[in-house]
Amino acid sequence: MEPPQRPEERSRPGSTSQPASHRLPIGKLVVAVAVVFGVAAFFAFDLGRHLTLSALKANKDALRAYTDAHYAVTVAIFITAYCVQTALSLPGAVIFTLTGGFLFGTALGTVYVNLGATSGAVLAFLTARYLFRDGVERRFGEKMDAIQRGFGRNAFNYLLTLRLIPLFPFFLVNLAAGLTRIRLSTYTAATAIGIIPASIVYANAGSQLGRIESLRDVASPGVLGAFALLGLLALVPVAYQRLKR
Repeated sequence: MEPPQRPEERSRPGSTSQPASHRLPIGKLVVAVAVVFGVAAFFAFDLGRHLTLSALKANKDALRAYTDAHYAVTVAIFITAYCVQTALSLPGAVIFTLTGGFLFGTALGTVYVNLGATSGAVLAFLTARYLFRDGVERRFGEKMDAIQRGFGRNAFNYLLTLRLIPLFPFFLVNLAAGLTRIRLSTYTAATAIGIIPASIVYANAGSQLGRIESLRDVASPGVLGAFALLGLLALVPVAYQRLKR
């Protein structure tokens, strides 16, 4: 009978056991499969057909009646659905925000939109960080260091600018931020504050749904320019610090 293998022998090339660092990352696999399944289900069942302006107008009476009869349930469903949509980076954020304004009014609609969008953005951020950041840092470690340091010094202002200026897709900012070392609290605060202006504009438009014929009626050049100006103003403290140094 052969003597049992010693611990150091089990990790040798000829051994059938694998070191812990080379084992299958079950947790990451589960998360990745869940995300892929959610996105695939959205497109497989063509759920996007419900997230259009025409679909919202066609169902507005039924939505209003259900909200009047089950207000608390509607709020919970709305926030949860918005959170899932944002977490999975699915299309439809504008229609969700218009719906929030239509069902709950400008003020409460903005609050519920902010809760759903911020929660979903945090989940997307954490997912990207969990799945990809370690691999990216291993692959581009030295090149990423300078970017990480530069972004980290003024992370709140940079992220606030990205949220305010509509040129940067919301989902890309979520995923890119997850690859940085920005603190979760900073990311959450900048996201929650940065989406307020757009949430107010679209929720207010939703409260006047009958007047909207196209999404272009909401996102006028003047409105987009105002968002861009707010985003640039968020960079003023950063510019001041640089000039001061």
